[in-house]
Amino acid sequence: MVAMASAVVVAGTVTGMMSALDDGRGGDEARPDVTGTPFLQPLPAVPTPSPSATSGSPSPSASAAKAEPSPKPSKSASTRPRTEPASVRLYRHSDSQVLDWIRANPDDPRRPVIESRIADRPAAVWFADYTPSNITARVRAVTSAGAAKGGVPVVVPYAIPDRDCGGASQGGAPDLGAYGGWIERFAAGLGSREVVVILEPDAIAQSDCLSEGERTARFSALARAGRVLKAANPKARVYFDAGHSDWNSPQKQAGLLRRAGAASTASSDGIFSNVSNFNRTGDEVAYVRRTLDALGGPASLGAVIDTSRNGNGAPADGEWCDPAGRKLGQAPTLGTGEARIDAYLWVKLPGESDGCRGTPGTFTPDYAYDLAR
Repeated sequence: MVAMASAVVVAGTVTGMMSALDDGRGGDEARPDVTGTPFLQPLPAVPTPSPSATSGSPSPSASAAKAEPSPKPSKSASTRPRTEPASVRLYRHSDSQVLDWIRANPDDPRRPVIESRIADRPAAVWFADYTPSNITARVRAVTSAGAAKGGVPVVVPYAIPDRDCGGASQGGAPDLGAYGGWIERFAAGLGSREVVVILEPDAIAQSDCLSEGERTARFSALARAGRVLKAANPKARVYFDAGHSDWNSPQKQAGLLRRAGAASTASSDGIFSNVSNFNRTGDEVAYVRRTLDALGGPASLGAVIDTSRNGNGAPADGEWCDPAGRKLGQAPTLGTGEARIDAYLWVKLPGESDGCRGTPGTFTPDYAYDLAR
């Protein structure tokens, strides 16, 4: 498969499993599209806000990176199992497009399959708009609800300037100084319980469009963001963008990650891969282990993998936009049983269109049903 950037495509605002948009309601949902590999798959799209909160996930976006062969499994010694997380139960946010559809269509024949296999599964909550005034309250609404239910929320800050290299998910903070203030307010809502933070999809893997000076400044801002998040909540587990196995080589990606502070436990718990993409879990496991080996840093660093739509792997023709024949991947879990693999997560919400079977970032029941059955 040709490499593609794994960015979040924005359709008005960026998306995520539950992307918090500023509509004056203070709620948090997401409606993103898919994220792709540099050539074949476009960046995730931002979903359209729903009446209450906005939930969604990104779509693949095409990038000009050169395709890299899928890495073989690493046989390095740094694959000892990590300590079991404090909780192995992920939190399912109650405000999402798929749940809106379930509530509005009680008699639809597709409903039982979509409800049991998608709507009942925990997914990430994206914060894709730049709204400093209420970001703290919106993040706190998600993390406090997770704490009340005894689950671990997964949140996605997605507001870095020049995100998606000006593609479909363009947007974010006006500059890095403003972004730094936004991240501080975001961190203030994390609470004191365990929470997983997927920090800025594509911000590292898809940075070739920036000048060297701009790239250095972005990486410095990401390193600072990691430190701010972990200082605000020491139980927050922060993961940095590793792209995916069909994008940069493990060595190249590790070099970029190191510059962004991902090798330091002061800012990082490890890396994430395959956001909004379709690559098989085995390929991603091999890739992130090789990337972690090349990254260096303490053995405690791990990885999380987006398995939301990778049950059948990536299409042979490289199609990224709602490709036919895809299936759900492993259910979200914090207990993978795999060394250095901290979680399988649904960062991209299954059923949210990349823009071919529905409006980018919106829940499309036919697509969801095909993925789930």
